[in-house]
Amino acid sequence: MEVQIFGTKKSAATRKAQRFFAERRIRVHFVDLNQRAASPGELRRFVQKFGTDALIDRDSKRFAELGLTHARYGDERWLQILAEEPLLLRQPLVRNGTQLAIGEAEPTWKEWAGR
Repeated sequence: MEVQIFGTKKSAATRKAQRFFAERRIRVHFVDLNQRAASPGELRRFVQKFGTDALIDRDSKRFAELGLTHARYGDERWLQILAEEPLLLRQPLVRNGTQLAIGEAEPTWKEWAGR
């Protein structure tokens, strides 16, 4: 089993996810969103399962800096914005094959790990 984690090194939730899987000796492929943004195709998987609103971190500093508080866009425009501005994403985004999780989803991670 190998999971893919999208997040930033500064995110406490991302570090928690990395620690969770490391403690269970599950291989992790970490994608630092500060260095490489998630592709629109990858983001689309999460949108299909959770919806666009679940991906957007409306409490993030970057969200306020960009003045998006009152923005009302369609899903495709949000995907474009999230691909260009990965710090707007709720972190971490975790993928285990076709299974997906957003944020601190320890019950889901435990289910994946079989514990």
